[in-house]
Amino acid sequence: MAIPDEILAPPSIDLPNYGLDILYEDEHLIAFNKPCWMLSVQGRLPENQDSIAHRMELYCGVAHVVHRIDCATSGVLLFTKTKEAQREINRQFRDRETDKEYVALGYGHSVLTRGEMHLPLIKDWPNRPKQKIDLIGGKKSITQYEVLEQSNQQVRMRLIPITGRSHQLRLHMRALGLPIIGDRLYSPEHVAKASARMHLHALHLSFTHPIERTPISISAACPF
Repeated sequence: MAIPDEILAPPSIDLPNYGLDILYEDEHLIAFNKPCWMLSVQGRLPENQDSIAHRMELYCGVAHVVHRIDCATSGVLLFTKTKEAQREINRQFRDRETDKEYVALGYGHSVLTRGEMHLPLIKDWPNRPKQKIDLIGGKKSITQYEVLEQSNQQVRMRLIPITGRSHQLRLHMRALGLPIIGDRLYSPEHVAKASARMHLHALHLSFTHPIERTPISISAACPF
C-alpha cells in the first residue's frame, strides 16, 4: 500500500498573512485551515514555537485559544480575538453545543456501515503523549462513524466526535480495525509509513456566534 504525496511542511511564515489560510474572520472570531504538521499552539521548546497561535498573534496581535487539533491533523481551527468571545465559545465546547465533523482514511475493510463507538480513554503515562483505552478508569469517549466509501484496503470514514478526548478519533478508528493511514502514534508501521501525512481532517465546525448569537458554520475542503 502506498499513497503518493509530497513531503509536507508548514507554509512559509513570509507569505501574505504569515502563511495563514483564513476561513472566517470578524472582530470577535477567526478560523483557519490548519495544515498537517503544524502545531495549534506553540510548545515550550525553541523548535516548537511556530504554530497557528503564534502566527495569529503576528497577524492581529492576539490569540485566544478555544480548542486544539493534533499537529498531524489538518482542518478547521477556531480562535477568538476577545476574552468575552473566548469565554462563551469555551462554554459551548464544554456543554457540547458545537458540532464537529472529521474525515479519516483508514486501512483495512469494514463490514459495518455506521455506528457509535463508546470506548473510554485515559492517558498512557509511561508512553506519553499516547492515550489508551481503559474500560475501568477511562473518561467517557463517544464517536459516531459512517463509512463513505471503501476500496483497495482503504476506508473513507465520516467521524462525529460527541466527546473531545485527546487522540479520541485515532484510537477509535484503530479499535474499529481501521488504523488511520499516516498515523505515526497508533497505526502499524506499514500503515504509518504509507503517507507523509496523517489522513485525518477537521472538515466542519458549527457553533453559535458568541456575541451576535447567530449560527456559524465553517468548513475546510478535505485535501485527500
